[in-house]
Amino acid sequence: MTNIDEPSSHYFTSQGVKIHYLDWGNAAAPTLLLIHGTRDHARSWDWTARALRDRWHVVAMDLRGHGDSEWSPDGGYLLPYHLLDMLEMVELLGPDPVTVVAHSFGGNVMARYAGIYPERIRKIVFVDSLGPTPDNYSNWDGQGPVARSREWIAQRRDAKLMQPRHFASVEDGAARMQKTNPMLSAAQALHLATHGMRRAEGGLVWKFDPRVSMFAPEDFAVQGSFYWREITAPALILYGKKSWTSDPVVDGRAAFFQNARCVTFENAGHWIHHDELGAFLVLLEEFL
Repeated sequence: MTNIDEPSSHYFTSQGVKIHYLDWGNAAAPTLLLIHGTRDHARSWDWTARALRDRWHVVAMDLRGHGDSEWSPDGGYLLPYHLLDMLEMVELLGPDPVTVVAHSFGGNVMARYAGIYPERIRKIVFVDSLGPTPDNYSNWDGQGPVARSREWIAQRRDAKLMQPRHFASVEDGAARMQKTNPMLSAAQALHLATHGMRRAEGGLVWKFDPRVSMFAPEDFAVQGSFYWREITAPALILYGKKSWTSDPVVDGRAAFFQNARCVTFENAGHWIHHDELGAFLVLLEEFL
């Protein structure tokens, strides 16, 4: 018997890689596409999806190399690869413009898509997801592309970095997640670990490819502002005061958008949709 509280699981192929997505039903409603960040997965949006599924056709995608999507055979996780996957995903959903909520690195991908294809986006929400800050670019400029390239090459050739971390149990994985984000409740962490781990020789490992967070210098060589200024859809930009990122209003990034509202969550970090779920959902429903 099908559990109506659970989404259905589907796949499509993009550039030879099988991409997984979850469909929460209600196909006659307007489409709401949820995109996660680096080393995360589509089930990270379950609480949001369950709250909105009665009014929206909610679809949550696993980026390549994440969740139940295939890993790139050559470790190709540059933004253009993800952009091509996003193109396929949106076309699969039909001809009507879609509404998007994107977190962290997922916002970088969707900003590029929305800037290139503005007519395909109805509204877009960036959840602490405008990418590298001005300070990041300043530091990279100081380091220089040659040194950064050497660092990236060393990462990709280090066999130890290719080995996934093993855990004895899902509970151990959940504890690790809470260490990374102390604002996660035990129940949230257990849910995320349950859907974010797979069994392997020697125990349990994370589903994501270790190479997904090895960003080459070329990946962010083009600053997001070139895409932000081309986005015509209304944008909601969310910032968690306790995040390691910087305030997009203060650092000037928000000014590049044609039509944007910016909201700061005082008691949230990078994962606003987990840290302040209730307030996040209220604001999200109001905007949508």
